[in-house]
Amino acid sequence: MKYVAAYLLATVGGNASPAAADIEKILTSVGIEVDSDRVASLIAELDGKDVQEIIAAGSKKLAALPAGGGAAAPAAAAAPAAGGAAPAAAAKKEEKKEEKEESDDDMGFGLFD
Repeated sequence: MKYVAAYLLATVGGNASPAAADIEKILTSVGIEVDSDRVASLIAELDGKDVQEIIAAGSKKLAALPAGGGAAAPAAAAAPAAGGAAPAAAAKKEEKKEEKEESDDDMGFGLFD
């Protein structure tokens, strides 16, 4: 990720096609040890490609992925309607149990004791 970030920093700085030396200069300026093979691989992979087009294509791919957790909310909302107040009471009991367990996490020691 740091190599890609350095490449993007170079392009934002006005260098349309950064060389390996440009990426190495950026990384070493912040104290990162550079692996020349990884830099060469990145340069070879991105050579002749427009960064904006790559980002746009990646954004389209990310938009197609499910956001996750969306299906659980409707199922949870439907459960109280079908079961009445009993599931809500059970949920409150579970919440109380969880609170008690969380209070034991510090094992009797406070942060500022």
